[in-house]
Amino acid sequence: MTSPPENLDVLIVGAGISGIGAAHHLQDRCPGKTWAILEARGAIGGTWDLFRYPGIRSDSDMHTLGFRFRPWTAAKSIADGESILEYVRETAREDGIEEKVRFGHRVVSASWSSEEARWTVSAERDDGSEAVFSCAMLMSCSGYYRYDEGFTPEFAGIEDFEGRVIHPQHWPEEPEYEGKRVVVIGSGATAVTLVPALARDAAHVTMLQRSPSYILSVPGEDPIAAALRKVLPARAVYPIVRWKNVLLQAFTYRLARNRPRFVKKVLRSGVIKALPEGYDVDTHFKPKYDPWDQRLCMVPDGDLFKVLSDGSADIVTDRIERFTPNGIRLESGRELEADVVVTATGLNLLFLGGMKLEVDGEEPHPSQLVAYKGMMLSDIPNLVFTVGYTNASWTLKADLVAEYLCRLINHMDAGGYDVCVPHLSDPSVTPEPLLDFNSGYVLRSIADLPKQGSKEPWKLRQNYAVDLRKLRFGPVEDGAMQFRRRVPAPPKVAA
Repeated sequence: MTSPPENLDVLIVGAGISGIGAAHHLQDRCPGKTWAILEARGAIGGTWDLFRYPGIRSDSDMHTLGFRFRPWTAAKSIADGESILEYVRETAREDGIEEKVRFGHRVVSASWSSEEARWTVSAERDDGSEAVFSCAMLMSCSGYYRYDEGFTPEFAGIEDFEGRVIHPQHWPEEPEYEGKRVVVIGSGATAVTLVPALARDAAHVTMLQRSPSYILSVPGEDPIAAALRKVLPARAVYPIVRWKNVLLQAFTYRLARNRPRFVKKVLRSGVIKALPEGYDVDTHFKPKYDPWDQRLCMVPDGDLFKVLSDGSADIVTDRIERFTPNGIRLESGRELEADVVVTATGLNLLFLGGMKLEVDGEEPHPSQLVAYKGMMLSDIPNLVFTVGYTNASWTLKADLVAEYLCRLINHMDAGGYDVCVPHLSDPSVTPEPLLDFNSGYVLRSIADLPKQGSKEPWKLRQNYAVDLRKLRFGPVEDGAMQFRRRVPAPPKVAA
């Protein structure tokens, strides 16, 4: 028998970096509200607790991936996963957030009642029982990919392979790759992270890619941050370096979009300098797309180029024909012998963590909805979601979304409102894909995601400065956001 719903003002789904940040802002700016976090896993950390593969690290600098309210004080700017995980967990402990997390609660569905102006949220506990919650505001901080499985293409003959196949999303506690021949399939951020880490202990590592990615060597430690720390306290250094990196990211992205040929030339020059003379750069490091059509892969202190230079790893650019008992046969006819194959082949997207939505008995499909300010959905009341930037650090957007949620709640309290719902009434706004990005994991699922609009406030801006002005300082009442008070159903008249 299901117990009565637990009533809360705000319910946050997900205890990763977005959820912990949202909880901090909520208790800081809306201190009178009751809230809790539902987390499907058994620990705080989200992505940084899930991924355990060797070398796991941030794919952007920690001065922007870190929280605005909690300075990143470690020397490393590109940090390892364990350090990031501890940073998130320390934040949760010190802010008293940890005790509000309900572990082992996987959210299954959320049903909105206009009569009650509340969400009823159903979660499945680890033991299979159901927990039910009622909340005035629902916030999804579950990211946008599936936690239970990654993406692996169908490889012919994979059942014939006598070695071990591992997906990075499910890295085993004892992978046993030391002294063995390892092939890493992929060319994205996960692959370029894995190869130098595995090369330390494996007999040899081959990165097998169908096509190259843009790869940029960056300092593992920020030299400007290091210099400033000698003369300024950490709390003063952090915002300076954070804004320096925000502006540098924005400038680099805009330059890549406006002058792709120039940026290609700069990136190619960096790769040539990092590799031995005569290395076949054009085969292995010349993508078919323009910079930032897909995310740029950063390697700290050129670690990937170092293992390619010393011979402990190599790159093969070819297509897979099939697996064989001893490895992988390529379309060129070459066979790569392997004891272990790592399929760093990407992620599967899952909007709102797969949570089933229902509004007054109807089930809207995400693809039929339009994103409002990149954080709410058309005609879906009192629901906020967090999706970070594709061209900058995730947390930059997550912090802004959490701040806006608090502004929204306080505005509703001041006006006596129970409901906030974005409504698209402008016929000149045309739908566009939510993510303007052609990475494989996006293209595979883009049809199932909400749309964005062609005009504000339905346009998703991949620009922190623009979103800062809009979400932190812009008006809450902008014409598209509608506010109203709860209208209960009239009492039934006895016959």
